[in-house]
Amino acid sequence: MATPHDVVMTQSVVDSLAVSTAVAARPNVIAGARDRRVPVVDVVVPVYNEQAALAASVRRLHRYLAETMPFTARITIADNASIDETPRIAAELADELDGVRVVRLEQKGRGRALHTVWSSSDAPVLAYMDVDLSTDLAALQPLLAPLISGHSDLAIGTRLARSSRVVRGAKREVISRCYNLILRSTLAAKFSDAQCGFKAIRADVAARLLPHVEDTGWFFDTELLVLAERSGLRIHEVPVDWVDDPDSRVDIVATATADLKGIARMLKGFASGAIPVREIAAQLGSGRAAAPRNLMRQAVRFAAVGVASTLAYLVIFSLLHAATGAQAANLIALLITAIGNTAANRRFTFGARGRDSLVRHHAEGFAVFTLALALTSGSLLAVHSLASPTPHWLELSALIGANLTATALRFTLLRGWVFHPNRG
Repeated sequence: MATPHDVVMTQSVVDSLAVSTAVAARPNVIAGARDRRVPVVDVVVPVYNEQAALAASVRRLHRYLAETMPFTARITIADNASIDETPRIAAELADELDGVRVVRLEQKGRGRALHTVWSSSDAPVLAYMDVDLSTDLAALQPLLAPLISGHSDLAIGTRLARSSRVVRGAKREVISRCYNLILRSTLAAKFSDAQCGFKAIRADVAARLLPHVEDTGWFFDTELLVLAERSGLRIHEVPVDWVDDPDSRVDIVATATADLKGIARMLKGFASGAIPVREIAAQLGSGRAAAPRNLMRQAVRFAAVGVASTLAYLVIFSLLHAATGAQAANLIALLITAIGNTAANRRFTFGARGRDSLVRHHAEGFAVFTLALALTSGSLLAVHSLASPTPHWLELSALIGANLTATALRFTLLRGWVFHPNRG
């Protein structure tokens, strides 16, 4: 029986063979870098006040690159205006270790750091990772191999694949999955994990995309990936093992607010043509600029179906209320309208035809229905606790408000989950 050590060694051999195959498949990348006397890969580590973790992480990364990579690699420490001992430690590491350099920026922002270093790097393949090295470095070779071989244009680590092994709290897990669901439902994103701090890109692709990426903070990754996907570029995903850093200082509320603003800005840019995806696709020679689902058209059709469903729900609820009571009437009315709503949206809003995935669509539509039931039932319980006996008009008002909230949630889940084009 194979021991865990045997499994690790076997995977290491597989990863090494993958990189070796990539090197053999596209020798011009390696030879070109060698002729120009530049590293094949430039790994950027953005830092801000990381005096505690910087030295150990960079030494560990440097040792891994030296021992496992069959080509030259450089580590660039991108200092985002640190005010602790980070600049001094970074300078000492650059003096001590071959292939380590420091780029100092006087303004904060991970996106700004990556934009600055990637735009000026001389390496044909560019990468970055978080300084805490939360992602297992064993995933680095599979990340780089498709870029060196020319198979893909970008590569990202994903913590949301089934084969990924992730250690983090429930709060961060829920936030991450909700964020990616929002991306799928609003920007029609097909990649699974936008914010994993473990990515790589070909330098020629970066040169075309970066001038169109505006964000200088945490939304930089998402903007780059959505722009690449809309331009018809190939994004390779690598399942990663990932352990949450308990000392993370990311402001979740501020980051979420900035992300929502970034999503709104990109939607406006795509709708107005301010983001020239077809021109970018032509420049990169992909010829595959995406024609994403029209969010506005789908929203209008979904709203029309929703209005009809809500009216039907109110009629059914009012007819049954006297005979069955408020909660039973709510359950029956929601169940009837949920089935009709899912069927109507399947056909008219999201363009699904035939029997393919029919059962799954209705099953998942029922799961979304249970969330609506929880919202509406909770609203009834709330008004009943406030006023007894509860006037019928107050019940209806509470239910209308709860249904509007449930409708927004339903559209997000249907577009980003149930009827998303990546779902087979």
